[in-house]
Amino acid sequence: MITPHINAQLGDFAKTVLMPGDPLRAKFIAENFLDDVRLINTVRNTLGYTGTYKGIPVSVMASGMGIPSIGLYSYELFTFFNVENIIRIGSAGSYVERLQVRDVVLAEYAFSNSTFALNTSGSTDKQFMPDENLNNIILETAKEQEIECKLAKVHSSDAFYTAPEIGSWQEIRDNTGTECVEMESFALFHNARMTGKHAACILTISDAFYNQVALTAEERQNTFTQMMKLALESAIRM
Repeated sequence: MITPHINAQLGDFAKTVLMPGDPLRAKFIAENFLDDVRLINTVRNTLGYTGTYKGIPVSVMASGMGIPSIGLYSYELFTFFNVENIIRIGSAGSYVERLQVRDVVLAEYAFSNSTFALNTSGSTDKQFMPDENLNNIILETAKEQEIECKLAKVHSSDAFYTAPEIGSWQEIRDNTGTECVEMESFALFHNARMTGKHAACILTISDAFYNQVALTAEERQNTFTQMMKLALESAIRM
């Protein structure tokens, strides 16, 4: 075992890893999209798999929920397992009407008030960018696959529940310019920059704050197939 958190061996991971938050979503992708699949991580049920997609090695592993969790796993993948590219594939809540439930979104940048970057590298930056080349590959792939993919500014929140006096989602949207919210991409983008690796984030809008429409947990786990296909088709071009 190379780390206490991942019981894979060196060489078990492909150079590109897809990272959903949910271990069951990782399992779904492995079982429904990959060939010659091997289960390579089981620690804490943070399931990780490597297989092939159209003959090219691709890995998928859960990140868990929140900035600390993806911060830990992405750092270890980049640093100890020689992973070059991580594409987060997750869900987000929309702040704006142009992002509807089930829309596929590509993060333009991630804003956060999290202290993760400060505590990890001493950075006081509140905004981190994805890898430009990865984003271009994803946008080109989306066009070729006829999948509508909307660029959006992402808010990475440290907290799922906040007291009313902290501020409404409308205030967050208006003060930061962000258009949807999730809980991981800020740490992923920071770690990629810190380690000299590459990261991107594709999201599916699972709920909308402005009209209270939301998908069920089962729908989130099993129906984000457009996002999964876009990530896989992009991964084999990296």
